[in-house]
Amino acid sequence: MGGPRSPVSFGGRVVIVGFGSIAQGLVPLLFQALGVQPSQVLVVTGVPDRQGVARALGIELRVHRLTQANHAQVLRPLLRAGDFLLNLAVDVCSLDLVRLCHSCGAFYLDADNQPWPGRYENAALPPSQRSNYALREEMLAYGRDHPHAPTACITQGANPGLVNSFLKVALLAMAADLRVDVRTPENRREWAALARRLDVKVIHVAERDTQTTPQRRRRGEFVNTWSVDAFVDEGLQPAELGWGTHERHWPPDAQRHGYGCDAAILLDRPGMGTRVRSWAPLEGPYQGFLVTHAESISIADFLTVREAGQVAYRPTVHYAYHPCDDAVASIHELAGRHWRLQGRQRILREEISEGRDELGVLLMGNARGVYWYGSRLAIEQARALLPFNNATSLQVAAGILGAMVWALQNPERGVVEPDAVDHRVVMEAAMPWLGEVVGVWGDWTPLKDRSPLFPEPRDGGDPWQFVNFRVG
Repeated sequence: MGGPRSPVSFGGRVVIVGFGSIAQGLVPLLFQALGVQPSQVLVVTGVPDRQGVARALGIELRVHRLTQANHAQVLRPLLRAGDFLLNLAVDVCSLDLVRLCHSCGAFYLDADNQPWPGRYENAALPPSQRSNYALREEMLAYGRDHPHAPTACITQGANPGLVNSFLKVALLAMAADLRVDVRTPENRREWAALARRLDVKVIHVAERDTQTTPQRRRRGEFVNTWSVDAFVDEGLQPAELGWGTHERHWPPDAQRHGYGCDAAILLDRPGMGTRVRSWAPLEGPYQGFLVTHAESISIADFLTVREAGQVAYRPTVHYAYHPCDDAVASIHELAGRHWRLQGRQRILREEISEGRDELGVLLMGNARGVYWYGSRLAIEQARALLPFNNATSLQVAAGILGAMVWALQNPERGVVEPDAVDHRVVMEAAMPWLGEVVGVWGDWTPLKDRSPLFPEPRDGGDPWQFVNFRVG
């Protein structure tokens, strides 16, 4: 069972905040890949472990709901210099935990930049202040003031995180296939120049989850293959996307933020209520949700080319997520309830009977066609590799593992986004856990095979305009 052990081992304590599906799936990976022992792992969670997973894994679990008032008091005694704090909870502020880790000399990692409760759902705040853009700007401002603090890897799961490494591999693979002579870029300026040279106009994180179960969704239930609370939280934030320099149609519901990097915009509607066209090799064309994600902003910023103080090149970047079919049905019911969450939630894992998570980056604009690179992990493969996982959780855990290995090799880098992490280190650590990893060319465009029966806004002169991706 499992893949090879990483050349990096870890002898400190791993303190995990939250014990949902991702944390439960990650712990066996830490045992297998990093040589972590059960005695090194401590979980702090606000929800009792009614399924007994912590007991089965032999790790200590303490039930304690963290708040803005008590988090330092609870966590500080648990952390020593060189320990690793993994924030895998919902509604536990990432920035406050980064500050705490820096004061303790501990490493930090999260899979999503989280605020304390009361921000995402605060109607008194303008949309910009409820966005990932705002959270990112606040975190980066802190990071600039603490450049040599213990490494804090933010937004380092599957997406964001692993897909940022997929993007770099995809750019190099495209260059090789097109016989573009290029060495591996060493900094953001060189990566941006490569993307521009390859004429990449649009980048989707294109994901199709087909995992299913005979026990189908019931009325009044939200079903998903990973955290319902986290998915609904991000899905009810404003839809956000990196805004490319090739775009010539300003969305009628779009807003700029007016501060910060200015690489992204938001739409004045929730991501779960915003559909876009996309493509993945196995699924083919599909309609996904433009849910806000940190990589949409950080990749657009990372690949920006400036000349004479002006932005000369930037791709449009966003998530195009088709979750499992029961999750889609759950979203439809959620929308009908005016976005009030159903009373029952269920995470699919042991009861999954078939399906896979097809997760990758889709690069568009080059004359040869679109290029998708990513992981196609089936439920049977995930189960054969590690217990307490489905395909989705194992992809996230693999991304976390890759970033942890890099952090241990680079212990004093302060706040680090996935784009600044060496993709070679991440991919080497993650690859054994990702199933089939492939790069595939395709001839799809968002205008291909469109029905002539109903008129929609479109730009026939340039298929890569956002107006062509967005579903009216």
